[in-house]
Amino acid sequence: MHVLDTLEVVSDAVDEVNKLKGASADIAWDATSEFDANKEKDAFRKYEEACDRVKNFYREQHEKQTVEFNIRVREKFKKTVRARMGVWEAMEKLNTLVDDSDPDTSVSQIEHLLQTAEAIRRDGKPEWMQVAGLVHDLGKLLYIFGSEGQWDVVGDTFVVGCKFSDKIIYPDTFAANPDSQDPMYSTEYGVYSPHCGLDNVMLSWGHDEYLYHVLKNQSTLPEDALHMIRYHSFYPWHRENAYQHLTHANDQRALAAVRAFNPYDLYSKSDEPVRPEELKPYYQGLIAKFFPEVIEW
Repeated sequence: MHVLDTLEVVSDAVDEVNKLKGASADIAWDATSEFDANKEKDAFRKYEEACDRVKNFYREQHEKQTVEFNIRVREKFKKTVRARMGVWEAMEKLNTLVDDSDPDTSVSQIEHLLQTAEAIRRDGKPEWMQVAGLVHDLGKLLYIFGSEGQWDVVGDTFVVGCKFSDKIIYPDTFAANPDSQDPMYSTEYGVYSPHCGLDNVMLSWGHDEYLYHVLKNQSTLPEDALHMIRYHSFYPWHRENAYQHLTHANDQRALAAVRAFNPYDLYSKSDEPVRPEELKPYYQGLIAKFFPEVIEW
């Protein structure tokens, strides 16, 4: 073969390898999700048709999530290590819980975590985002660790310390919350200043807040992943555009992150069941990249 022909063959081979590399490279984390293109999205979060289990859950949550409770539970969090275990062990421990606040699924938590992570993986998103999907609900371990109920673990989150937004699910049920009558907490800004930023407000306590505080110092997850974990249940903000009077320009990055993540959390619930043992080796490999072997919960 002539030397030029040989070089051409090599060049073609290199081009082919580069194409394959490009095809397998991670897609930008904020690229539009593809896995949900054919989903009937109107079938999700239909709270007006929810069963009594869901409605009763939110009634209790809205009555009991007060400023006083949130201050007290955060102080307890700082003083308590509830368990020491790795991420996969935590997923297996959570497997007995069915979320009373969720109208869209009754699958076990490990299945939901893997469905979320697998949807992100199928769309070619970065490994750190796959891991965020894998762990995003691990804060629900609070229920096993001795919470006061599910009302301080799951469900949509909202700001406490100011007027409860009418964009929250079942807003009328806040009438029984004593903060709704408080002369300070019932005002538009409450204890906050205009555009103080979400880092400076107190969100209702639950699995989002808990897991965020557990992982921010015990993982190498990037800030965007931590935003996805902390705000994924904050639907009044990232879906309904509430609390704009409290947000700061810096919150726009967090908003983009949680909106990029939300389709995988929400619409993967209708995906086919997964087989945890088959997926375990792949995800244990990812876990080792971002977490220590043992986490203090």
